[in-house]
Amino acid sequence: MNSNGLLLQPTQGISYWVLGDLYTFKTLSQDTNGTYSLMEIIVYPQTGSPPHIHSREDESFFIQSGEIQFQIEGQTSVATPGTFIYSPKGQTHRFTNVSDRPAQMLCWVTPAGLEQFFMEIGTPVADPAAPSPPVTDTDIQKTIALAPHYGLTLLPSDTAISCS
Repeated sequence: MNSNGLLLQPTQGISYWVLGDLYTFKTLSQDTNGTYSLMEIIVYPQTGSPPHIHSREDESFFIQSGEIQFQIEGQTSVATPGTFIYSPKGQTHRFTNVSDRPAQMLCWVTPAGLEQFFMEIGTPVADPAAPSPPVTDTDIQKTIALAPHYGLTLLPSDTAISCS
């Protein structure tokens, strides 16, 4: 990395287990002067995020593989490879991998900063090929406690909580 840009190969980046999913950060706040952060997320079957609202940032998603169900302001759709989703701040949204195979997507967060939340609630990854560690009640309680510090409102869900 230098002041003129950044080049990462497919397996490069900083990876964390975040509530059952694998987040690999391709850019962080310091890489883009706070403009945006980019993460690659592997969403495992039956995991994802609870309904939530961002008060500080917009999120954009680009599905690379698999199928991910998105709910945005009460509308549900299944996103397949090549699908792009934009969710501005203030909009209620969630995503879930309802299939039996992992799905992969890119997530841009504008402006940057939310990656610090994921790093704070997550666990650094030693081996990305290892199975995801189980989500514990402690993980969930930490997520609920820290979300407001990052401008996130977590909403009630009819499924187990995880947060993205």
